Amino acid sequence: MTVELAAHERLDDLVLDGMKLIQRDDQFCFSLDTVLLAHFGPVPHGPALDLGTGTAAIPLILSARGAKDVTAMELNPVMADIARRNVALNHKEECIRIVEGDYRRIEDYYASGAFAAVYVNPPYREKERGAYSEKDAVRRARHEETATLTEVLAAAAYALKFHGRFRMVHITERLTDIMTAMRQAAIEPKVVRFIHGRPDKPAKLCLIEGIRGGNPGLSVQPPLIVHEADGAYSADVLAMYGKN
Repeated sequence: MTVELAAHERLDDLVLDGMKLIQRDDQFCFSLDTVLLAHFGPVPHGPALDLGTGTAAIPLILSARGAKDVTAMELNPVMADIARRNVALNHKEECIRIVEGDYRRIEDYYASGAFAAVYVNPPYREKERGAYSEKDAVRRARHEETATLTEVLAAAAYALKFHGRFRMVHITERLTDIMTAMRQAAIEPKVVRFIHGRPDKPAKLCLIEGIRGGNPGLSVQPPLIVHEADGAYSADVLAMYGKN
């Protein structure tokens, strides 16, 4: 396979269905949290929306899992172009659509309740908190410069149909903020799974699912361990890459 790459670009292996991914070293690159989110919960049967798609890794993984209708929004024009190219590179144009736009104004693009599921790997840190990257695109992906948690949830609540599913990966230190903001957006927290780097380490990330207009009642799933004590990937992670 010959792929034309521009300056700062590289071709990475998505390690799933033979898919490849163009990424840029001066932009935010997908990591394991993206993979974990794309494998969280059953495959959506109806239209799904990925907010802030970046390289389109989440839609591509969802398509490999069987999703047939995924829309992905991206504000950064550089990343939106890469996302479109990644969809074409992997021949997924029939099931993935890339939309360049600002999901804070999602009502300009879609009718309310248009989606059965919404995925988002949002900026984790509040503005001015945590280490700042010198790369503008990386900093915006990590910190709430272009979208706050409240704005993410407002967009998701608008996009979701009644009883539609919201799925997000985030840092555990903000879990109280997340739960509060979800309820304020009428997205009821229903499932949480904590992610541990190793069995003896505290969880720093979590996966959370909420239901639009759902009833109260939270389920905590067994922890997801990334690395075993010897440093090898866990069986759960290997299964996501089809290596179980």
